[in-house]
Amino acid sequence: MLRLSACLFALLVAAPVAAQQVVSGTGAEIRVLDRLTGAVADMMIGRGQSDNVGALSITLGDCRYPPENLAGEAYANLVIHFRESVTPLFSGWMLASSPALNALDHPRYDVWVLRCTTSAPAGTTPENDAD
Repeated sequence: MLRLSACLFALLVAAPVAAQQVVSGTGAEIRVLDRLTGAVADMMIGRGQSDNVGALSITLGDCRYPPENLAGEAYANLVIHFRESVTPLFSGWMLASSPALNALDHPRYDVWVLRCTTSAPAGTTPENDAD
């Protein structure tokens, strides 16, 4: 029931965002908290790229933001796997301004989007978009 309420709230919040013009970034800055060790890792992931932290593999599909608010209103499409599992722990959009709205549900790890990036992270090549 709580998950359904969160989804309905997300739709209501996303409606005004959908009416705004948005831009796709070249990647995203993601923060991961390991609750057992207290370690925090910030990672830059390019669009269409994956990176590992701890036992997680995080893949960024896209990161979008309104041109006037790069950090606060960013939202990223993520797929998160635990170890070599075929079934993802999380697959969907995370909002930087409301990280708890659609969050990874895991007893050890918290993951949230900090912002979109507008230049390619070091060591990656941005893909050309036909959009």
